[in-house]
Amino acid sequence: MQVRTILRILGLLIAIFSVTLLPPAALAYFYEDGGGWAFLLAFLLSLTIGILVWYPNRDKRQELKTREGFVIVVMFWVVLGSVGAIPFWMPDAYSLSFTDSMFESFSALTTTGATVLTGIDELPHAYRFYRQQLQWLGGMGIIVLAVAILPLLGIGGIQLYRAEMPGPMKDSKMTPRIADTAKQLWFIYLGITIACALAYWAAGMTPFNAIGHAFSTVAIGGFSTHDASMGYYDNPVIHMICVLFLLIAAVNFALHFAAFPRMYSRRVDGKNRRDWTRGSLLTYSKDPEFRALMGIQFVLMAIVVITLLSQRWHADWTDSLFHGIFQAVSIATTAGFTTESYITWPLFLPVLLIFASFIGGSAGSTGGGLKVIRVLLLYRQGKREIDRLIHPKGVFTVKWGDKALPDRVVQAVWGFFATYALLFVIIMLLFIATGLDDYSAFGATAATLNNLGPGLGEVASNFTTVSDAGKWIAILSMLFGRLEIFTLLVLFTPAFWKH
Repeated sequence: MQVRTILRILGLLIAIFSVTLLPPAALAYFYEDGGGWAFLLAFLLSLTIGILVWYPNRDKRQELKTREGFVIVVMFWVVLGSVGAIPFWMPDAYSLSFTDSMFESFSALTTTGATVLTGIDELPHAYRFYRQQLQWLGGMGIIVLAVAILPLLGIGGIQLYRAEMPGPMKDSKMTPRIADTAKQLWFIYLGITIACALAYWAAGMTPFNAIGHAFSTVAIGGFSTHDASMGYYDNPVIHMICVLFLLIAAVNFALHFAAFPRMYSRRVDGKNRRDWTRGSLLTYSKDPEFRALMGIQFVLMAIVVITLLSQRWHADWTDSLFHGIFQAVSIATTAGFTTESYITWPLFLPVLLIFASFIGGSAGSTGGGLKVIRVLLLYRQGKREIDRLIHPKGVFTVKWGDKALPDRVVQAVWGFFATYALLFVIIMLLFIATGLDDYSAFGATAATLNNLGPGLGEVASNFTTVSDAGKWIAILSMLFGRLEIFTLLVLFTPAFWKH
């Protein structure tokens, strides 16, 4: 294990992350409502930690192996989540306990969106912005951003990318060089965020709220600068903008990459030449996962809206339409924004929406859950087994598009699902052991493992009533969900540490 190389990278990344504490400090002095010193001190402390970890190991430059990649990803999320908690823990009028600070930081960074805070509207702008910014940084994965700059620091990044990227097909890359892949991901991510912020602003949000909600929308995080979440804005246009960008962010970013023209450099006759690739919106319609994602979303929207209308839940049918569409997409994509208390909705709707979050977004998106591609492959594998029972001598394959998938991919999906189910049961039992009732424990497990945020019962709105032990269990569950279980679980296997 190349311990000193790992420490060198971690030190550099922590130092880089410390710079993100300066924008909230600047906002504190601009709005003059507090929080500035907490973020300045947190910046100095984070920068110091990063330098102290990096400096003794600054000359250690070795190529990363797969094992080191997994270790760096897990350590970085744990260390960064801990460093990110410093501003919440700083001694001022808004400081939280150590456990609550860690919970809020990890919830933001993993884009879970669960919170222990109340009275968000009264918080200084610095803290409100910082929560949104953490979600945005965690949305695509800070490691992917780090992969884009690691080559400049003398470290290869393919191992980090494989460990970080969600989905079963981790070896696929959009560009030949891993650093270019990471950069393209972030350019797309940044472009969608800017478009979302401008749309919110045009619809009536202030620039501060437009940027903050764009951060959490594109990250599919669900944090808001208001206690009432999106319900603060009694504006269907804002709600539908949110729905649109949640659906965009729930799509595999590789599809966005392929669908639009982009400039690239190539070497011709010894000279660098810039050229444009051809994009096509047909790329979306040809992708099975995209079609399944949109199909699931529209069916879910229809069920929710029809149920609300049939139960006459709202006095005006348009309220049932807009609230139904918004909540269906928000919960199913694992964002967790709310316009009203969906937990009080009639019949099966609250549980249906929670179960929808188990599917989540596409692989390669900022959504949580099992991912649509895995659910599709589970269905097709189940269908293949039924076909084998009916025709024992037949030869059946699981296809993705026009190509037959290797059994290795199918087995990996089944392995992931089995591990997910077992882990879900264990975490739920642990929540029950801390004092939560069965219903709330189920909701808390779904909310954290799927990186959803709002749950059921006691945790429908926030986690303030959960014990400290329960919050630490939630933090672990968030990490398992964000790193897709195996990236974290592999570190607990003896075989990983033998070589």
